[in-house]
Amino acid sequence: MNDQTGPAFKGRVEDIRFVSGHGRFTADIVPDNALHAVFLRSNVAAGVITSLDCSAAKTAPGVVSVLTALDAAADGVANMVWTGGPVREDGGVTVDSPRPLLSGKEIRHLGEPVAMVIADTRQAAADAAELIEVQIDAADAVALSVEHMLGGPLVWPGTNDNIASLHRQGNRDEVDAILAKSAHVSHFAFDISKITACTMEMRASIGFIDENGKSSLTTSAQSPYQLHGELAQLFGISPDEVRVTSPDVGGSFGMKGALYREDALVVWAARRLGRPVFWTADRGEAFLSDEHARAVSGTASLGLDAEGNFTALWVDARIDAGAYLSRRTKGLLNNMGGVAGQYKTPAIATQMSFFFTNTMQTSPYRGFGRPEATYVIERLIDQAARETGRDALALRQQNLVTPEAMPYQTALTFLYDCGDFPKIVAAAAKNADYAGFAARRKASEARGMLRGIGISNPIEVAGGPLKQVRKDIARITARPDGQIVVTPGLMSVGQGHETALARMASQRLGVDIDDIIYQQGDTDLLPSGRGSGGSAATVIGGAAVHVALNEFVAAGKGIAAGVLGCDADQITFDAGLFSNPAEPARPPMSWADIASHSNEAGGMSVLGEFLPPDVTYPNGCHICEVEIDPATGKVSFADYVVVEDVGTVLNADLVEGQMHGGIAQGVGQALGEILHFDESGQLITGSFMDYQMPIAADFPNFRISTIAVPTKINPLGAKGVGEAGTVGALAATMNAIVDAMACAGVAAFEMPATPHRVWQALQDAKKSAS
Repeated sequence: MNDQTGPAFKGRVEDIRFVSGHGRFTADIVPDNALHAVFLRSNVAAGVITSLDCSAAKTAPGVVSVLTALDAAADGVANMVWTGGPVREDGGVTVDSPRPLLSGKEIRHLGEPVAMVIADTRQAAADAAELIEVQIDAADAVALSVEHMLGGPLVWPGTNDNIASLHRQGNRDEVDAILAKSAHVSHFAFDISKITACTMEMRASIGFIDENGKSSLTTSAQSPYQLHGELAQLFGISPDEVRVTSPDVGGSFGMKGALYREDALVVWAARRLGRPVFWTADRGEAFLSDEHARAVSGTASLGLDAEGNFTALWVDARIDAGAYLSRRTKGLLNNMGGVAGQYKTPAIATQMSFFFTNTMQTSPYRGFGRPEATYVIERLIDQAARETGRDALALRQQNLVTPEAMPYQTALTFLYDCGDFPKIVAAAAKNADYAGFAARRKASEARGMLRGIGISNPIEVAGGPLKQVRKDIARITARPDGQIVVTPGLMSVGQGHETALARMASQRLGVDIDDIIYQQGDTDLLPSGRGSGGSAATVIGGAAVHVALNEFVAAGKGIAAGVLGCDADQITFDAGLFSNPAEPARPPMSWADIASHSNEAGGMSVLGEFLPPDVTYPNGCHICEVEIDPATGKVSFADYVVVEDVGTVLNADLVEGQMHGGIAQGVGQALGEILHFDESGQLITGSFMDYQMPIAADFPNFRISTIAVPTKINPLGAKGVGEAGTVGALAATMNAIVDAMACAGVAAFEMPATPHRVWQALQDAKKSAS
């Protein structure tokens, strides 16, 4: 599927234990003496708690403790560590929005935890939770939509609006002036739906005091070192007194990237009670308590001159931040530079307004700002092409940044280091037989079907955050038995890093892959670690392993030189053996020999690190082709082609797997995923009966290839791939759907493209035409 392949490998090393039921997830390692926690959650989206009576629950069979906000306040842990940092570049009033561990008075979203019941069994805790009597004076109105955000009830009294933070980039006056002089301006109102990650493994946490007296947390998370620091800050203790471990993780996608209230609460309870405390969500609870995602709406305008060259771009984005602002929500700011796309637009300006609503906080989800940014510019280009009678592909190609212009400073924050966008787009168009689409459309129409084609040229920032790049570290150890232990700061949560790094170590060290031991997710193992996120694992974490492996070989040469009685530069290393060519009679030294002569307990160990000078920019072209049955509104995929530049392809099978998963998540949102609330704030898509998840039958056979333009930002030449599929899929899919519907007179349509909504839009267009 790509133009760079390494040696053939057998499948992912971790898959055997996963498919044979030997995975080790948080819920698999609950101690026998653990207590079980269940939360009483608010059943309204906004209101005030007027009374809370836990007396009956406290005396229920099996109950050990019932904790409320009063207990948390007494112990000095009333609120989570707040990281909101609001800014109002419009001069408006800001407000702090700390999130309580347990809500004691104000309810600001459905499902807020009000009380924590701890019992010998989960069932006993659940039974006791039903005995708690809570009275909540529900608010008459709740803030749920953009209209509510701008003029409705206030989520945080004391402000004069619901704007939590407002940020501006670029020169708005310049952009307005250019748009006013442009030959054509396309205006686009976008609405990117609110969704949730729906990880296969729901969140689970065990709080306990370990054998060294550390306040410890075992949890399903992608960034254990991030949680480690937050816990220490929350409890006001030294980081040396905290330990976080994450065993196997069944999906994360950004959602599991920070400390949740439930994580903090089980640790707090364990500290109070001196026993392990376990909590896990069921699927219904996950819909309420997992942080939500996307939820970006607004307007955008793109100017064109008479020849079709882009002149200027204005984007006014409104982000539903939920009830509590945090740096996780605002992290989207670092990625919206992607609205520049792969294009040489001379002037760009944006305004990003984060609004409070009476819903769960929004936070990263695969791509986080990148799919949203790509969606805006790519949907706009398709609209401009229709309005001006131009071909959508040709219009894009005309405006692409050329490789000769690299490095290229966009008009909005991003500085592209390398890439060959025209080559990528041309290859995708050829692979998709773009030239033959008109004939295929006629064939579909002859069968009474609508056919559409959609293009998306995504580019994303990876290995960030932008202008805030951070290092990662890795430890390599040779044990006396000859086995090699690889301990990275990155975190594999399903991507296949365990396989990728084992392959890397096997090749560099000349050791059979079965003799590579991979260990991760324990803050006692390394002084720090980036975990997983932002497509940084390979480009920074993998590069750290690469650096560590080279330093490891150098250290081995030093030990071998001491044993063999020569200088280190005389030692050769090949196929896992160190030797002195000047003395061929002396037997070479293996890694087991090196470990035995290292004079280190447990063998020789080297810690390496890598700090990139900048971020990387994976890019590509997605071309999606769909058919729509106008009688039912059902969308079916005819083809899906991708050509991607992820830099050097280290593991072709893993790259393709990441692309498949990312595309599926983008398509899933386009077709049906949405968190929908009624007017009182009740979630009416709170199960898989109502929240439309895609299934295998919804997808075509993705046709994926790569063209590598290696980056010099890291020694691997890799640009990152974890989010690339999602970044392009959302726009490509919706462009194809809208292109098909446009043939039937539908002027505008936004996600989700459920059969009913598509059918209704077609019916409305038919009525308008008649």
